[in-house]
Amino acid sequence: MGFRSILSKPFASYIVGQQKKWSAEPGKYQAKIFNEIVGKATGTVFGKDHAFGEIKNHDDYKKRVPIRDYEELSPYVKQILDGKADVLWPGKPEYFSKTSGTTSGVKYIPITKESLPNHINSARNALLSYVHETGKSRFLDGKLIFLSGSPELGQKAGINTGRLSGIVNHHVPGYLRTNQLPSYETNCIEDWEQKLEKIIDETINQDMTLISGIPPWVQMYFDRIQARTGKKIKDVFPNFDLFVYGGVNFEPYRAKLFDSIGRKVDSVETYPASEGFIAYQDSQKEEGLLLLSNSGIFFEFIPADEYFNENPTRLSIEEVKTGVNYAVIINSNAGLWGYSIGDTVKFVSTNPHRLLVTGRIKHFISAFGEHVIGEEVEKAMKHTIAKFPETEIVEFTVAPQVTPDEGLPLHEWYVEFSNSPSDLPAFEKELNLQLQKLNTYYDDLQTGHILRSLKIIQLKRNSFIEYMKSQGKLGGQNKVPRLSNDRKIADELMKYKA
Repeated sequence: MGFRSILSKPFASYIVGQQKKWSAEPGKYQAKIFNEIVGKATGTVFGKDHAFGEIKNHDDYKKRVPIRDYEELSPYVKQILDGKADVLWPGKPEYFSKTSGTTSGVKYIPITKESLPNHINSARNALLSYVHETGKSRFLDGKLIFLSGSPELGQKAGINTGRLSGIVNHHVPGYLRTNQLPSYETNCIEDWEQKLEKIIDETINQDMTLISGIPPWVQMYFDRIQARTGKKIKDVFPNFDLFVYGGVNFEPYRAKLFDSIGRKVDSVETYPASEGFIAYQDSQKEEGLLLLSNSGIFFEFIPADEYFNENPTRLSIEEVKTGVNYAVIINSNAGLWGYSIGDTVKFVSTNPHRLLVTGRIKHFISAFGEHVIGEEVEKAMKHTIAKFPETEIVEFTVAPQVTPDEGLPLHEWYVEFSNSPSDLPAFEKELNLQLQKLNTYYDDLQTGHILRSLKIIQLKRNSFIEYMKSQGKLGGQNKVPRLSNDRKIADELMKYKA
């Protein structure tokens, strides 16, 4: 064993000990964070606009601070971009994390000196939790790769600006820097396919032990390696032991990814966002991701079915229940207040608080009132594939077809198979049945002859890669929405119909 793996174990024991303290009393630690961040921001522009000096508790806060998304918070961000200090948080941000917006175009999410440890330490602590529980630490002695965006930073109003993964890359601990791949120069390549080829050049003969990234882009990395070598990943990287991922549900990609590897490897799921690191998998034995209740963020949760109400219920961590879909709202030492990150989660445990990411609050299909969400389509696909085990998928997305050429309206599933089902009509029928079981509204619309059974549109090989390339979103942290309430993506994907 090398010095990294040896030293990691006592450090992991300490970190997990701290983790057990705050996860056992999340309300206490959340109250502490709430008081600290509201107190510190009282003199800011936002704090004065919302009378932070008069806030004594969460109820006071809810009366003064409405829920906002980025578009609604952007006038404050613009003041920072114009050079003003003490706007959302004392001073100026250390960084702006640049990410894609919707109506606003590019979003600039502030990261402050105080919020930076949330992004940096949380990923580290996820790995240390794994080390502590399993006793496995040898992966720290080999080569590690984080498939991510460019670490090159620009400037906005004198503030370093770039993709979150690029910003975090500048803060990789020194003891890991020497075994991190790819090289800085390769990581800076903007064209994903060119970058991927260079990454393979640099890693193919290395002792890769940890590979991290969003599953579809890791799969692309594996596919290119197999094309070059004709070998399974286990034969190219025999000591590859740990896969770290986040950003999307792993289940639709699991079978193909492990088939490419040639054996099962352990995995650790993380839940990072530009606005803050929310949760990570702290156990290989328990379901769900541990909510980080002591990391500079005060969380609120809105029942998803109330999200678009004028005055939705806003719950603290001590008020949530298991089995309910909630929209995640964060208030943080980055200067984000009543901020909706757009994700929905469901708690599977409240002792400690562990959750599953279930989708996006604006990613749903409800063309007829069915309100089908991402979690439901992913579960329907997972259960169906279990009954057709020869089937493997690369990617899929779902959209409504309100005005078909003939027959009743329906949901269309755009699927790229790496191995098609032996009986596609039977697969479609089972998939439809599984979705009916998961969503009673969808079932009612079918039995009421308002919707007909779903249809699968098979796409050619590499269709989603070509689509993402056409949108300028190939690689990095980009991902295809699992479902949409319109046909913008579906109509583009029809170009790739098999």
